[in-house]
Amino acid sequence: MVDTEADKDPVHPTTVGAQLKAGREAAGLELADIASRTRIPVRHLEALEADDFQALPSATYSVGFAKAHARTTGLDEVAIGAAVRAQLDRDGYERSEYVAFEPADPSRVPPRTLAWTAAIIAVVLLAAYGVWRSQWLASPGTTVAAEVAESAEPAPAPTPAPAAPTPAAPATGPVVLTAIDTVWLRIYDDQNKRLFEKEMTAGERYEVPADASNPQILTGRPQALRVTVGDREVPPLGEADRTIKDVPISAAALAARTAAPVTPAQPAGSPPPS
Repeated sequence: MVDTEADKDPVHPTTVGAQLKAGREAAGLELADIASRTRIPVRHLEALEADDFQALPSATYSVGFAKAHARTTGLDEVAIGAAVRAQLDRDGYERSEYVAFEPADPSRVPPRTLAWTAAIIAVVLLAAYGVWRSQWLASPGTTVAAEVAESAEPAPAPTPAPAAPTPAAPATGPVVLTAIDTVWLRIYDDQNKRLFEKEMTAGERYEVPADASNPQILTGRPQALRVTVGDREVPPLGEADRTIKDVPISAAALAARTAAPVTPAQPAGSPPPS
């Protein structure tokens, strides 16, 4: 692919690769940061930003990688995906995927005589079993009802329904974010003013200012954050390894979230709950 002067314009990037690179640099991230958060190899990210789609496995991977890159840097992943498809169509991108095919080894294929012999033996065994079973059922003192009764298992006792949990009082107090694993996050208010941005390591804490105007969070690993309001923990802010953005984290916004229920430990050897 040949870059034009318009494609190299850092202010108004026109290609998908230039847009992704500009978004990453605006977010202050390196390619290694994107790779660690999306699990996409650095070589594929480099190919994306260079618009070298021929270096990627397929058109489907090109779209998926570009959308994951965009999510991490806060770009519009839908628009980026559409732009990738348009650019692939415009450049006439086409790649056939090789599927290895190995002919069967004749030495490993059983001979036809052996196959027929095995089939005949199986039929004979089934017939012998049918004769034996019919004679056993017809013997004195043996009935079908007795056989069914012996094979029946006692029905398990009904499990009482758990009592409905008592609604907990709304959580109040300072909002504290504690990293339980390495995680990058950005905190900002409703005016898009950046309050905090850092890659936190396990054990680091950040207390959201109480006077912040509708503080919100952007992160790609919500499961790596422990969120508390006062002394009460609230559930994770999103699904594991899925980027969340514009999620309110004020005490008032988190008050509706109930603390995650704790599953009681099962004694050793006891069956799991059904």
